Amino acid sequence: MSLKAHPSHKAHLAGRAIAGALVAGGIVGAQFATAPTALADPPNCTAADLAGVAAGVSAATSAYLFTHPDMNAFVTGLKGQPRDDIRAQVQQYLDADPQAKAEIQAIRQPLADIRTRCGGAADMPMP
Repeated sequence: MSLKAHPSHKAHLAGRAIAGALVAGGIVGAQFATAPTALADPPNCTAADLAGVAAGVSAATSAYLFTHPDMNAFVTGLKGQPRDDIRAQVQQYLDADPQAKAEIQAIRQPLADIRTRCGGAADMPMP
């Protein structure tokens, strides 16, 4: 049975893909305030909008890692290391591979766009 076909492996690898997105620059999250402030937010800036964008970025990251086994193995190998070490190693990896860096940045661009449009801070938790 291939790893790709087994549901528990798919779930684990999807989780690793999300971790890949995190270490590649950090998933941008936003916590939206209560209803009165939500009315003042720009359109399409709800928690549901953010979750949808994050889900799309996670799915695209997963697909990218499945089709780039070297990077997938690299990111998977970072498990358990301190966050600062992970960031440094990912930065080195991406600096050494400008094409991968550009591709990851393009995958993550919708998160940057929603943060810019909706005024969310990078360190705010996702709902």
